[in-house]
Amino acid sequence: MTGIEKPVTEKTVTEKLNQLRDLFTEMDRALIAYSGGIDSTLVAKVAYDVLGDQALAVTAESPSLLPEDLEDARVQAAEIGIQHHVVQTHEMDNPNYRANPVNRCYFCKSELHDTLKPLALAWGYPYVTDGVNADDLLDYRPGIQAAKERGARSPLAEIGISKLEVREIARLLDLPWWDKPAQPCLSSRFPYGEEITVSKLQRVGRSERYLRNLGLKNLRVRSEGDTARIELPPELIKEFVLTTDLSTLVSALQSYGFLYVTLDLEGYRSGKLNQVLQWSSASNTSGGNNLNKQQV
Repeated sequence: MTGIEKPVTEKTVTEKLNQLRDLFTEMDRALIAYSGGIDSTLVAKVAYDVLGDQALAVTAESPSLLPEDLEDARVQAAEIGIQHHVVQTHEMDNPNYRANPVNRCYFCKSELHDTLKPLALAWGYPYVTDGVNADDLLDYRPGIQAAKERGARSPLAEIGISKLEVREIARLLDLPWWDKPAQPCLSSRFPYGEEITVSKLQRVGRSERYLRNLGLKNLRVRSEGDTARIELPPELIKEFVLTTDLSTLVSALQSYGFLYVTLDLEGYRSGKLNQVLQWSSASNTSGGNNLNKQQV
């Protein structure tokens, strides 16, 4: 993000919550693209509070979604009370997606909304909404373009609700998942240009599940060729090294298909995947190679 963030106050979040409610009142009926993350969960919660049975949450199931994340989505939807439907998406059938170019998310969201829009029309929902927030508009998110091209709306972004405000509104509404760590799809664990396969997604998923079972939450296992690179919050790295049975950890991840297991000493940082785009831009400005074109 850039610039200076405005302070988040109870008045601010209350005003924006009321605006969000007004937006859904105007919609009358809405389908929510619901991943189970806190952004789309907030959208689903407010939509249900306003529209009741005229709101429907739909989750896309594919190899890039961890089974436990799908289960979380089911449990959260049930607790909210909103109708919940699961559909299959087939982005892995698209060679453009599997090639993992810098705009991979465009092909993912194209598949998602090409699936949701016909369902919405057939079931009588005039609007398809998603959980894109105002901060997402400041990052490189090619999937947002795909959603817009297919007529989807982003209530949080329309009102100008930031990620921090999403969490504060969720806490105001007593959602127990208000501080849930972000969990983008497993395809985000691969450097641009490295082909994505189902087996690679599975080994990443199993590796992250293993680490979560150790009590870790906010983490990533990046896949680079045959190497697993573990990213943890910087403040947890020292304790992790001192208290974890590293040989057992390495053996486990190797059994999932990795040859090498490493630890990123910089630690986890949101948006880290896209730093290569920033380096590429700087290189282009100084007359260097165009990394984006090489990777695509």
